[in-house]
Amino acid sequence: MDLQAKSRALEARLSDLLQEDVAIAFSGGVDSGLLLALCCDAAARHGTRVHAFTVHSDMHPLGDIGHARKMAEDAGVPFHEIHVDELREAGIGNNPPDRCYRCKAALFGKIRQRAADLGIRHVLDGTNEDDLHVYRPGLRALRELGILSPLAEFHLGKEEVRTLAAARGLAIASRPSSPCMATRFPYGTALSYERMRRVDEAEGWIRSRGFANVRVRVHGDIARIETDAADLERLLALRGEVVAELKKKGFPYVTLDLEGFRSGSMDIHIEKEG
Repeated sequence: MDLQAKSRALEARLSDLLQEDVAIAFSGGVDSGLLLALCCDAAARHGTRVHAFTVHSDMHPLGDIGHARKMAEDAGVPFHEIHVDELREAGIGNNPPDRCYRCKAALFGKIRQRAADLGIRHVLDGTNEDDLHVYRPGLRALRELGILSPLAEFHLGKEEVRTLAAARGLAIASRPSSPCMATRFPYGTALSYERMRRVDEAEGWIRSRGFANVRVRVHGDIARIETDAADLERLLALRGEVVAELKKKGFPYVTLDLEGFRSGSMDIHIEKEG
C-alpha cells in the first residue's frame, strides 16, 4: 500500500471513530500532532470533540508540556494535564528493563480513567509502524488497556508521518523526537529527577548551539554525547565549550560517540518484545 492509500485508509478509520468524542494521548510531537490534526478534521465533520491528554512529568524534557498545551489551544481542543510522579507511582527508581511498560501502564491507566469520567470510550496514541520493530515494552501496556494506535494500524512509519505532517503545513513535521529522560541511563541505574534535570539542561545547551538531534547518555561519571553523524565534526570543533559546560553541570568526563545519534542506543543488549 502506497502512502496515499495508507492516508486514505487512516482518514476513513478516524472518521468512523470520530462519530463520538475521543481522547488522544498527546505529547506535542509529530506523531500525536498529525493524529490530532486528522482527528480534528473528522470531528468537525461529525460535530464531535477531540480531547488532548498530556502527562506532566519531571521525566520529560523541559518545555514539552508548554509546547503541547499551545498546540492543543491552537487546534481548539480541550487540554487535560495529568500530573504523575513516575519514579514513585510506576516503581521505576532502579530503571528496570521493563521501565517503559510500567510507565505506560501507569500513565495510560490514568488517561483511560480520566477519559472514562468524561464518557469517552476510545483513547488514541501516536505509536507508529517503526515503534513495532524496536524494543518497546510499553506497547504491551497499550494493548492491555485497549489503547488504539491508528498510525501503526495502517503501517505508517516515522518518515511517512513526517511527510504527511509537512503536506498539511504542520510546524512539527521536522520536530525531533523527545523521549523521556530515563532513556539516557543504563538499565539498573538508580534514577533521580535531579540527575535527569541535569541531562536535560546539558542537551538543551548543546541544542542551543544549532544541533537538532542530541542525546547525553550517562554512564556513571561519563557523559556520552550523541548527535547526527553529519554534525560530529562541528560538535568536535566546540570541544572546549562543550566540555566546560558539561563539567559545570556535574559530569567529570565528557565523550563524543563516533557512531552518532541513534534512537534506543541503550537497548542494544535487550531483545525486542514480541
